[in-house]
Amino acid sequence: MRYLLVPLLAWALAQGLKHVFRLMGRNRRVFSKNPKSPLLLSGGMPSAHAATVVSLATVVALYDGVDTVQFAIVLWVTMIILYDAMMVRFSSGQQGDTLNQLLDEQKSSLSRIRVAHGHTPVEVAVGATIGLFVSLVVFFATK
Repeated sequence: MRYLLVPLLAWALAQGLKHVFRLMGRNRRVFSKNPKSPLLLSGGMPSAHAATVVSLATVVALYDGVDTVQFAIVLWVTMIILYDAMMVRFSSGQQGDTLNQLLDEQKSSLSRIRVAHGHTPVEVAVGATIGLFVSLVVFFATK
């Protein structure tokens, strides 16, 4: 069960911190484009993707060891997700913003595109740190 609950806890903490950063005046890139600010918003500080997959990789490493097929699989999946969050989704978010800006400038009748923002390297690093921290706290608290 810890393989599900620890990443869920890391994800929830990261998602909650997005709203804290919004209240502090940060994360405007994400929240200003979506006035409803739903809990499941993607992009912004910190990366919940990074927190989730790094916490899962850490839990597998701590409980099963790093010389296991489980850790190898989760490590590769983690690296792919982190790369995607920083490079592919960040780029597509910028492209979506540009397309929406063009729609606005041209006063187009087409509806605006829903943009899923990716993450900067700092947002991913902070999310990864949260995932590592949550996993270590749970591991040592339940040992």
